Amino acid sequence: MQFGVFDHVDRGAGPLDRFYADRLALVEAYDKAGFYGYHVAEHHATPLGLSPSPSVYLSAVAQRTQRLRFGPLVYTLPLYHPLRLIDEICMLDQMSGGRLLLGVGRGISPIENRYFGHDPADTAPMYAETLEILLRGLTNEELNFAGKYYQFRDVPMELTPVQLPYPPLWYGIGRPDGTVWTAQNNVNIVANLDAKGARAITDRYRAEWAALGRAPETIPFMAVSRHIVMAETDAEALATARPAYRQWRASFLKLWNRHNMQLPNPNALFPEEFDEAEATGRAIAGAPAKVRDFLARDIADGGINYLLCRFAFGSLTRAEAERSIDLFTRHVMGEFVQ
Repeated sequence: MQFGVFDHVDRGAGPLDRFYADRLALVEAYDKAGFYGYHVAEHHATPLGLSPSPSVYLSAVAQRTQRLRFGPLVYTLPLYHPLRLIDEICMLDQMSGGRLLLGVGRGISPIENRYFGHDPADTAPMYAETLEILLRGLTNEELNFAGKYYQFRDVPMELTPVQLPYPPLWYGIGRPDGTVWTAQNNVNIVANLDAKGARAITDRYRAEWAALGRAPETIPFMAVSRHIVMAETDAEALATARPAYRQWRASFLKLWNRHNMQLPNPNALFPEEFDEAEATGRAIAGAPAKVRDFLARDIADGGINYLLCRFAFGSLTRAEAERSIDLFTRHVMGEFVQ
């Protein structure tokens, strides 16, 4: 069992320069505490994501950390020219000594894709084509490709990653049938679901993995993410979590509400209040004993081997996030990571 961190890098209070400085200070804390990975979202034109250029932000992360692996969850592939993205992937992996985690996806928001001039109906084939180009470019000395959106002939690939053949792939997943492709391609997965929904996916992934003749101990990471707020008492943690969660959720829904649209996947919609999110197993706020008990059930019920903690979100201050990180690493994480 391993623990990592997921970060929307969503807007808090105060000026942006202080916001970025505080976030990077938290990243240093994750590194020192021994978390496995740090995963950041990519969003555009919304307070939900103040890391719209993940490579720029992650280049700072690479320089501030020594052991922590990191990466986008995910690069929204239809928004990138594949040649530039190949270069950025190789640079980040080289600059970090081989610590990049390569998350890929089409992007959940048709609104953001439209801002870039893309018809949402095109994003699935654009994603598939761009991913194929990336993997070819990362594994060959020259890139050749002829597709609907891109054509390349004898393009030299001067940069290479440290991790061969390429950094480990990560993918957001919402349905059990998505495990067929991820198992075949050795892809790590993250599900934004409660334990019951996650279990349907992890059970199917294990079955698909076994059907390929692979040993169970070699299966990739299967993760969920949880908002986690900790304090010395349950009451103090809940009082801290409630307003922070409201601000985070307002940022999450801002573009959807502005365009009077519903999320395409109902499972992606979080409850209105933190208490309801906690009751449905998608968040936890409390003292160490409460958080330990929750995670013991959540890990067992979900069948996961990796949990992504959301320690910084909404109106939480740097000090409040640091308190959660400190209590988690001193009193919780050691119970599961040996």
